[in-house]
Amino acid sequence: MRDQNQIKAHLEKYVVTYLFIALSVLFIVVSGLDINYVASQLLLRLNRNAFIVLALIIPIIAGMGINFAITIGAMAAQIGLLLTINWGVTGIGGILLAAAITLPLGAFFGFLIGKLLNKMKGQETIGSLILGYFANGAYQLLFLFIFGSIIPLNSNVTIVGASGVQNTLNLTGSVGLYTAIDGIAHIPFLLALYVFCGVLVLGGVIQYLRKKITLKRMIVSIAIGAVIAGVFSIPTIAAIVNGSHGRELKLPLITWLLILGLCTFNSTIMRTRLGQKFRAVGQSQTVANASGINVDRTRVIAIMISTVLAGWGQIVFMQSEGIGTFQTYAAHEQVGLYAGAAILVGGASIDRATNLQALVGTFLFHSLFITAQSAASAMFGNSAVGEYFRAFLSYGVIAVALIMYAWRSAKQKKAGQMNLAEQKLKS
Repeated sequence: MRDQNQIKAHLEKYVVTYLFIALSVLFIVVSGLDINYVASQLLLRLNRNAFIVLALIIPIIAGMGINFAITIGAMAAQIGLLLTINWGVTGIGGILLAAAITLPLGAFFGFLIGKLLNKMKGQETIGSLILGYFANGAYQLLFLFIFGSIIPLNSNVTIVGASGVQNTLNLTGSVGLYTAIDGIAHIPFLLALYVFCGVLVLGGVIQYLRKKITLKRMIVSIAIGAVIAGVFSIPTIAAIVNGSHGRELKLPLITWLLILGLCTFNSTIMRTRLGQKFRAVGQSQTVANASGINVDRTRVIAIMISTVLAGWGQIVFMQSEGIGTFQTYAAHEQVGLYAGAAILVGGASIDRATNLQALVGTFLFHSLFITAQSAASAMFGNSAVGEYFRAFLSYGVIAVALIMYAWRSAKQKKAGQMNLAEQKLKS
């Protein structure tokens, strides 16, 4: 009976994840797309989006829900990119300059967001979504009227004969920002995967010998590493990855070092005093306040960190392979929605999230984006259905997560009331 209850609880928690796994497999099969093409496109989207999705974790742990206001962090990054292009700073130096401009802007915007969300406790997810829409209006005013007139810019980024910034800015050629990070170095995907599996196995053994983890966790770590390495050693799968029927899959080394660095940052900060405050506030603001924690200040810090990280993630996205242009007025609009949907697909909830859930969610969510049009064309004879399906998935996943969170909260509240009533009867 206990095992059945555990299985039921597990399925309730990860129902969206398992649904997306099933849909991903179905769409890949039905779409008829070459598997090497799907794999290469999926890896490309992981390179672009993983950093932004990981930026959502800290506010979730701090009990502030999904920070859809990361859209404002993306706006800060785009201001940094615009100024970098205007000043003619190219290559990795231009990326670093854009990141440096994003840091104070993102921190300031995050401070304002956090202060406002502290006035909307219990409604942070919806509040941050509305904030994103409000900030978009201010962003449009800045780029259409202030830049180029009040704040002078070069003619190569402004609209000829009018004020405001051009609708599309080129990142390639002499601008020198296209693949400024991705293009530094690449390594074969299989090599990176085997190194990862080796680190996973060796790390598990070392952690066990240092008595940091149990024997069971060490065995699980070794088993996961062995299974992953074994699966990708299967000739058919290895041939797909090696590009025997297409392009060899390669990882942009620096981009993935940044992604892994953010994963390490998320894990490390949770072991610090500040991270413990995030957890305490997320679990119970009342208890945290009684323990002497400045709840409002802790929540503001969580949002500030998330907003800055999201801005840097937008820079990683904009320079990545396959983009090449900067859509001045639209590049930020779907950032919060897609990142929020992705992390929920990975099994995260409004109040719990991990690095693994963020990466798995990004993988599953974008696997459907790649195959949706072709699958819809094969099933319904109309590829446009795939676009509607994408929008349905994005909003639908978020709606389901909010409903399940409300249902679980009501269930826990009811259980607490029943336990309290039983204790009163016994006394």
